[in-house]
Amino acid sequence: MQTIKTDLSQTNKVIRYFRVGRIIAHTLLGLAIASVVLPLCKTSYRARLIQWWCKKLLAAFNLKVSCYGYIPAQDVQLTKTMFVANHISWSDIHAINSIITLRFIAKSDIINWPVFGYLVSRANTLFIDRSSKRDAKRTIDVAVQSLLAGDNLCLFPEGTTSDGTVLYPFKSSLIQAAIEAKATICPIAIRYPHPDGGVNTDVAYAGETTLIQSMQKILSQKQAVIELHFLKPIAAEEVAKRDRRELTLHIESLIRQQLAL
Repeated sequence: MQTIKTDLSQTNKVIRYFRVGRIIAHTLLGLAIASVVLPLCKTSYRARLIQWWCKKLLAAFNLKVSCYGYIPAQDVQLTKTMFVANHISWSDIHAINSIITLRFIAKSDIINWPVFGYLVSRANTLFIDRSSKRDAKRTIDVAVQSLLAGDNLCLFPEGTTSDGTVLYPFKSSLIQAAIEAKATICPIAIRYPHPDGGVNTDVAYAGETTLIQSMQKILSQKQAVIELHFLKPIAAEEVAKRDRRELTLHIESLIRQQLAL
């Protein structure tokens, strides 16, 4: 895919107001779709609707997606696959969903996001309370059953977001689901590039930055870019014979190497 250049020059008020108008209208449409249409949809049509909605949301923010590496083919139906990625911003989920619709494993805090928490929950997200070991065991069991049923999951094993300049140690517990289900694992390295070759940290939803502040910073940039680097899949046979901690460290090292962190 052709590289898209980041443009961090400031947008004027007219452009920002126009973008906000598009976002509000698209969000209201999303609420209607999530409440009325999705519950009645077949799985394949549901996936296409979610993919379409995420693409249009990113377009409203003028946030461009660049994909590299082993990009999932549109004409090949994946099944029983776990995608594992680093986590920087709220837009990670929408960017990945704009390429391939997945069932995300996300921390329960997301439910409290204004509006977007509801939309994410209606997209069949599997929520986990990371403060509860009992809930972690429940989530692993649900994830195993989901994979065995043919679902494709996405996990952010850092357990939090970063500003993109660091990679926090991966937590290994939920990787166990892929081992037990004998699933394929596809690592994804996520990066928001800066024109100077560094990292565009203003898009991050991390630390003390609020969701609204993160969105405002993206709106103020003429064109932000998110890079999705799809790394070589780890075959189900290799996943099944690896130790959980060893496998987690291997995935982390692959993503760390790709991001040069």
